[in-house]
Amino acid sequence: MSTRPVLFFDVDNCLYPRSKRVQDTMQELIDKYFVEHLSLTEADAKMLHQKYYTEYGLAIEGLVRHHRVDPLEYNRKVDDALPLDGVITPDPQLRQLLADIDRSKVRPWLFTNAHVTHGKRIVKLLGVDDLFEGITYCDYTQEFLVCKPHPEMYALAELQAGVSSAADCFFVDDSYLNCHHAQARGWTAAHLVEPGLPSPATKASKYQIQSLQELRVIWPQFFRNSIDSRVNQSSL
Repeated sequence: MSTRPVLFFDVDNCLYPRSKRVQDTMQELIDKYFVEHLSLTEADAKMLHQKYYTEYGLAIEGLVRHHRVDPLEYNRKVDDALPLDGVITPDPQLRQLLADIDRSKVRPWLFTNAHVTHGKRIVKLLGVDDLFEGITYCDYTQEFLVCKPHPEMYALAELQAGVSSAADCFFVDDSYLNCHHAQARGWTAAHLVEPGLPSPATKASKYQIQSLQELRVIWPQFFRNSIDSRVNQSSL
């Protein structure tokens, strides 16, 4: 077990903005998969997709439980089929933010509900794949899929990242539920709500931010040059 805390980063709609519309394209591919493999109409496919997402946190979990779908085949036709080249591109500001993390004080770690291939593909396209110490992901090779916001997924992240206490876990995610459940577990969470999106009536967690750059402000102890960065941001 490491004595350093861990800063967990969600991947999709967190490391890159929603304006990239990756989620929209993914939803279309998922609906198409439902139509083709379950012989459903488009309307029924959308309804079942939403039902499984609401009940399980991932559409694929419902497909595996109720339709014996091969999750790796699903991954090939959905996540890995996303046309991301030219959409997700290197992000110098994100890279600088991650490079400014003081690794003597905290370990940056990826924490995604996607399979490992998708998570690694995203960070490589962003040009930040060398700035994380590990990744916890939904393992599509397992018989039973585990994903956020289920408690078992947070426990898995703690185990894989080598932390002995929930108090050593810091977390940023764009999902209200994921942040809410992380906070309930004892993690310190920051809910990312981009400008233009409705702010929840009740905060998901202790912190709510509009940009990853605000991590310098809420957790300055983890960053080198955090004071200079805040001065620079305020002058923009």
